[in-house]
Amino acid sequence: MNRYALAIAFATLAAAGQSFADDITIDDQPFVSSASRAQVQQELAQFKDLGVDPWALDYNPLVEFRSTTSRASVVAEYIASRDAVAAFSGEDSGSSFLAAGQSDDSRASTVAGQPSAAL
Repeated sequence: MNRYALAIAFATLAAAGQSFADDITIDDQPFVSSASRAQVQQELAQFKDLGVDPWALDYNPLVEFRSTTSRASVVAEYIASRDAVAAFSGEDSGSSFLAAGQSDDSRASTVAGQPSAAL
């Protein structure tokens, strides 16, 4: 029983200890602004005049986006790359696919394989 009382007393004392908070800033150099107060207020006014609030819940940066690629082109590209996507989504993250040199994409870099096959 004394063990349990001692453990409870120790836990109570540990929880009752003081904690001292300090400043989180490691940098001891004071901040010196490169812009005047008027310049900052002018930039804020320009931002508000745009009417775009990236922190708003209804913010949609793609509202004016229009693709130049047709749907058929995107579908054809997807179908052509299904095997590569499946290989890169596999257990080895595409290492064996790259080592076998099966990629016909000229933009891709070979990152796995034998040193003799390296670029």
